[in-house]
Amino acid sequence: MIELGVNIDHVATVRQARRTYEPDPVWAAVEAHLGGADGITVHLREDRRHIQDEDVRRLRELTHIKLNLEMAATDEMVGIACGLKPEMAMLVPEGRHEITTEGGLDVHGQSTRLREVVARLAGEGIVVSVFIDAELPQVEAAAEIGARVCEIHTGPYADAFFSRGRDAESAPVVAELDRIRRAGDAIRAAGMRFNAGHALNYVNVQPVAALPGVRELHIGHAIVSRAMFVGMREAVREMKRLLREGAAGRPVAGA
Repeated sequence: MIELGVNIDHVATVRQARRTYEPDPVWAAVEAHLGGADGITVHLREDRRHIQDEDVRRLRELTHIKLNLEMAATDEMVGIACGLKPEMAMLVPEGRHEITTEGGLDVHGQSTRLREVVARLAGEGIVVSVFIDAELPQVEAAAEIGARVCEIHTGPYADAFFSRGRDAESAPVVAELDRIRRAGDAIRAAGMRFNAGHALNYVNVQPVAALPGVRELHIGHAIVSRAMFVGMREAVREMKRLLREGAAGRPVAGA
């Protein structure tokens, strides 16, 4: 069964615009849960531009579904994760000047440092995920450092979908989907879990949900944007329906 992890960072973005107490990300997490979310994702950034330390602490205490903490592989963030013990920690690249995460983590080029980080997090019982581009050397490196989950960066696919006619059968979109599929096959062959996310929305998500073996999709901005008009619970419900419909269309193994 495909799962949906809802990223609630941008609920906090709205709050931080006024440095006040609302909207509350924890309230958003509860509404997402009631809408059918299987997990909650937050990115505690070095500059604390949206999610704050207290948000993560309260989410850890009050949410009843799994918590995925996106984080840079810094000593500070590793210490926070080891103290809070989210169900999953996803290692991502991070830059102060980026608007959002701009690409996958270079696991291959940072394997020594990342192996130490993975070992420390895993020693605390935390499932470790790495956010990577759909490149086979990165998948191989992720397996070598001991990651249990690879989340494939779907941004290039989403960009192709938006800029090339919004057509899942156009050649550039098919090419990007094939890159994700091949990376997913390699992830599963290495014994890791295949997740995906970034820039997925209500019109481009189903072809990704239909890929063989994809376990979980992490989606934030599109859901929070839709929630402004229909509410968080309904926005999550709509996205979960699309995921299930897409997954139901997967080819049968061996067919």
